[in-house]
Amino acid sequence: MEPTLIGTRLASSLISPMLKKLLVSEGAGAGLIDHSEKVRLSSLLSFRGEKRTLTEKDVRKLAGTLVERSLDGPGEQSFPAAEAPAVAEALATTLLALGELDMDDVQAVRLGHTALAARLRTVAPPPDGLSTDSVLYLESLTEWACLHLLDFFTRRSTFIARSLVEQTRNQAELLAKVDEVIRRTPRTDSPDAAFERRYLRHLAKKHGRLAIHGIDLHRSPGDWPLDTAYLSLAATGTDSPPDGTVRPGPQPEDHHPIRADLALARHGKVLLRGLAGSGKTTLIQWLTVSAASEDRAEGMAYLHGHVPFVLPLRTLTRHGERLPSSPDRFLPSAGCPLTPPDGWADRVLAAGRGLILVDGIDEIPETERGRVHDWLRDLLSAYEGNRWLVTARPTAVGSGWLARDGFTDLTLAPMSRTEAATFVRRWHRAAGPEAEQYEQPLLDALRTTEDVARLATNPLMCSLLCALHRDRHGYLPRGRKALYDSALSMLLSRRDRERDMGKPYGIELDEAPQIQLIQRLAYWLTLNGRLQMDRAHAESIVAEALPAVADASAHPPNRVFTHLLHRSGLLREPTTDTIDFVHRTFQDYLAAKALVDRWDIGVLIQHATDDRWEDVIRMAVGHARPRECAEILRELIKAADAAEDRPVQLRLLVLAATALNHATEVAREVREEVLARAADLVPPRSSVEARELAAAGRAVLDLLPGPEGLDDEDARLVVTTATHIGSDAAVPYLARFARHPSVPVRSQLIWGWQRFDHHAYAEAIVAAIDPSELRFTLVHDEQVTELLRLGITPDLLEIRGEVSERAVEDLLSVCDPSVLSLSRGAGTSDLSVLSGLTRLTSLSLEGPHGTYGGLGGLPPEAPLVKLALKTWPEEGIGALRSAARLRALSCWTDRPATAHDWEELALLTQLRLLSIEGTALPSIPRDLALPHIDVLVLSTDTDTEEAACETVARAFPSLQRFALLAAGGRADVTALARLEGLQEVHVSATALEGVEHLSPHVRVIRN
Repeated sequence: MEPTLIGTRLASSLISPMLKKLLVSEGAGAGLIDHSEKVRLSSLLSFRGEKRTLTEKDVRKLAGTLVERSLDGPGEQSFPAAEAPAVAEALATTLLALGELDMDDVQAVRLGHTALAARLRTVAPPPDGLSTDSVLYLESLTEWACLHLLDFFTRRSTFIARSLVEQTRNQAELLAKVDEVIRRTPRTDSPDAAFERRYLRHLAKKHGRLAIHGIDLHRSPGDWPLDTAYLSLAATGTDSPPDGTVRPGPQPEDHHPIRADLALARHGKVLLRGLAGSGKTTLIQWLTVSAASEDRAEGMAYLHGHVPFVLPLRTLTRHGERLPSSPDRFLPSAGCPLTPPDGWADRVLAAGRGLILVDGIDEIPETERGRVHDWLRDLLSAYEGNRWLVTARPTAVGSGWLARDGFTDLTLAPMSRTEAATFVRRWHRAAGPEAEQYEQPLLDALRTTEDVARLATNPLMCSLLCALHRDRHGYLPRGRKALYDSALSMLLSRRDRERDMGKPYGIELDEAPQIQLIQRLAYWLTLNGRLQMDRAHAESIVAEALPAVADASAHPPNRVFTHLLHRSGLLREPTTDTIDFVHRTFQDYLAAKALVDRWDIGVLIQHATDDRWEDVIRMAVGHARPRECAEILRELIKAADAAEDRPVQLRLLVLAATALNHATEVAREVREEVLARAADLVPPRSSVEARELAAAGRAVLDLLPGPEGLDDEDARLVVTTATHIGSDAAVPYLARFARHPSVPVRSQLIWGWQRFDHHAYAEAIVAAIDPSELRFTLVHDEQVTELLRLGITPDLLEIRGEVSERAVEDLLSVCDPSVLSLSRGAGTSDLSVLSGLTRLTSLSLEGPHGTYGGLGGLPPEAPLVKLALKTWPEEGIGALRSAARLRALSCWTDRPATAHDWEELALLTQLRLLSIEGTALPSIPRDLALPHIDVLVLSTDTDTEEAACETVARAFPSLQRFALLAAGGRADVTALARLEGLQEVHVSATALEGVEHLSPHVRVIRN
C-alpha cells in the first residue's frame, strides 16, 4: 500500500496533531545557543532529552491509533487483522528509532521521506513473525509518517534559520574545496596550461611504445603500443600494516602483494626494487603514459591531474653533473627538448600535482648514492603532497633507506607461470601470423619443462625465450648462459642475413669480432660504474681495439662503430652524443666475458659486495674455464671468511652459491666446498636472511631441511625461504609443512600461495593445512574458487582489492568469519554482502574515500567489537551508535576530520580504544573531551607531532595507554604528565623529550 493510499484513509486534519506530539515545542532562531553547534534530531523529539512530554508507552499508543485508523475505510484490508497489534508494536519501535538517527532536521528533509524511512528501518530492530503483507504495509505506513514529520520540520520557524546556517556551512566548505582545486589547477588559457598540454602529448608519444627484444626479426615491428604490451606485475614488501596495529593472530613477515602500478594509489611514496629485466623502467613508462593520457586503463584514474617528471639517474649524472637542485632543471637535465614557462615546474610541485619518477638508484656509483639521498630529502621537504617513485635493484640500498621520509619499500615479484603465459600470448600476437604456430609449443614448454620455467621469471627473459623459440623453429637452449649466447648470435649475425640486409654500411662482420669490440665498451662502462658514455669516447675505444681484431682491422673505425651501433641490436643512441646498451643485462653479460678474457679475477672479487656487479660475477663464472671458475668461487669464499659484517658474509656466500649454478664445469671439491658453506646458512637467522638465501634460486631447495627436528622459528624461516624462491619445484618441499602445528609457519604457507600455481598449490598444501587460528589472505579469484571447491571456510579472512565483487559474494555466502579484512579499489562497494555474517567480531575496511556505500550495511546480527576504517564515513561516525558491542575503532583517514566528526565520536561512549592519525587532532573542539577512551594509538607526521601530546592530554583525560608513532622522529611527552591514570606509553621516535615529567609509575617503551 502506497503512502498516498494510506493518506486517503487518514485525514491530515485528524492525524497530523497526533504525529506532531512526537516533536517538542519550537524555539527561536537556529537553535545554536542553547544546544551544541548542530541541532540533533533527537533533541527535537518529545520522548527524548530534557523536554520529554511523551513516554515510550505513549508512542506505542499513538502507533496503535495510527494503525487502527489507517484500516478504516472502504476496500479489503491490507494485512491479516490478527496481526494488527504486532504491526502497531513494530511501527512504535520504528518511530522510537528516530532518536537513534544522528542527523538534524535540515539533513532529514534533504534525505526525503523515502530515504528517511529506509534509514529508520536499518536502525530499528527488524519485525519478527509478520507476514509479507504486514511487512509491506508497515513500510508504507512508515514512509507516510515520515512524510508528515518532514512537513512539520519545514513548517517550524527555526527551519529556515537552520537551513540558512547549514547552507552557509556547505557553501564555505564548497568554496574552500573550489579554492583548493583552483590553486592546484592552472587556468586553461594560461601559458602553464598550454605548455602542460604540449608536454603531456610529448610524454605520451615518447613513452607510448615498448621495444620488445627479438621481435624485429624478418618483417615484424620493432616495438608495439605500450597499452598492448604492458603486463601488470605484483609488488611485495615488508612494511607494517596500513593501520599500524598488530593484526589478530600471528602473521607472516611479508606485506601482501599489490599491483605494482597501483602502489602509488595506496602509498604516495614508494621505493621499488627489482632485478634487471624485471620491468622497473617499463612500469615508469606505464605510469607516465597513464598520467599523460586522457584514456586510462582500469585503476589508473588516481593519476588524473598529475604531471610526470621522468628522471633517469644515469642521464642526470652522465658527465658527473650535479643533480638538478631546482625543479626547473628537471626537463633539460633529463634531455627533454621542450622549454617550459619560467617557474612552471615549481608551481606544479608546489600544488602537489607532480608525479616524480626517479629511475635507477643502482645505475650510479655507490659513493654517489648518499648525494642522491640528500637530494631527494631536500625535494621532499620543499614539496609536499606529490607522488614519488624511486627504483633500484634489490640490494642497491639498505632496508629503510627512505623509510624516515615516508617511503614504502616494495619489491617487484617474479612473474608467475600465469603471467609468463600471458606475456607469451601477447608477444606472439604482436609478432604476427607467422609466429602463431610457435605459441602453443612454448606455452607447453613453460608448463612441462623446468629449465624453461626457471628462465621465464621477468619480461626480458620471456621476450628472449619467445624470440629464440621462434627463431630456432621451436628449439630452446638450456640454461641462462646458453640463452644469452644464442640471443647474441641471433642479434649479431643471423638477423641481417635472414632479412637479406646486405651491407648497409659497406662492411660485413661475423659474430666473434663484433663481440670482441662491443665487450670493450661493456667493460669500460661496468668498471667505471656507468650505463651511458659519450659517443666520441665509445668511438675511441673501438678504434683503439681494432688493430687486435683481425677481421675488423681492415675497415675504417668510424664505419665499424656505426655498424655496431645500428646493426648489432645491442647498442642504442639515447641522445645524439651518447650511447648505451639496449638493456643492462647485455652489458653485464659482455663485461663478464671481457673480465674473464683479461683474467681480471681480482677486479671481480674487489667488487663482489657491490650490487651492480652481482650479475657480472655470476655470468663470469658461466664464461670461465674450469680453473678460472674454481678460482672465482674460492676467492668469494675467502672474502666471506674475511668479512666481519654478518650481512656481507651472507651476501658473498649466497653469491657463490648462485654463481655455482652458472658453472659449466667445476672441480668436485670446489663444488662441495661451496655447497657446504651454503649449508651453514640454513636455517637462516632472520626473515631478511631468508629472502637473501632465496635469491640463490632453486638450488637452495636441496639445502633446506625438512620439518623434522626444527623448532617453530626455524621452520618459519625455511618456509619463508622456499616461498620466496617461487619455483613450482618448491611446492613438494612446502607440502611437508602443511600440518605443522605452528600458526606462523602455516601463515607463511598461505601467504606463499599467491606466488605459485593456484590449483597445484591448493591440492598439495591448502587442502591439507590445519585452518585453526590461521588468517587466509586471498589476492586472486582463483584462490576463492579453490577454497569453494575444497569446502574450506576460514574463520580469519583477508580479501584484497584484486578479488572481484562476485568472488567476494560467492565466498561470504558460505563463509561466516569472525575476523574479516576487506579491501576494495576505486568505485563504490556494497556492504550488503556482509549482511549474512553472524559471527563477525573484527572488521577492517580499506579503500579510497567513498568506496563503501554506507555503514548501514554492516551485519546487524554480528557481535562486532573491532572496526578499522580507511576514512571517516560519509554518513558520519554516528552511524556506529547502533553497534553496541563496538569497543575498538581505527580510522586511518585519507581526508581530514571535522569538528562534527569528533562530536559524533564523543557520543560513542561504548568505545575504549581509538587509533587515528595526527592530522585529525587539530579539529577537536576545545571544549570537547572523550573520557571513555582508555587506549589511544596515534600516528603523527612532522606537522602534527609537536602539538600532539598537548591535544591528547586535553581531549583524552582518562587515558591509560598511549602509543605514539612519530614519523618525524621527534616526540615531546611532557604534556602527558597531566593524565593521572596513565600507565603505559609506547613511543616510536629517535628523539624523545619530557619523560622525566611523567609519573614514575608510567612505563615508557621505546620502539
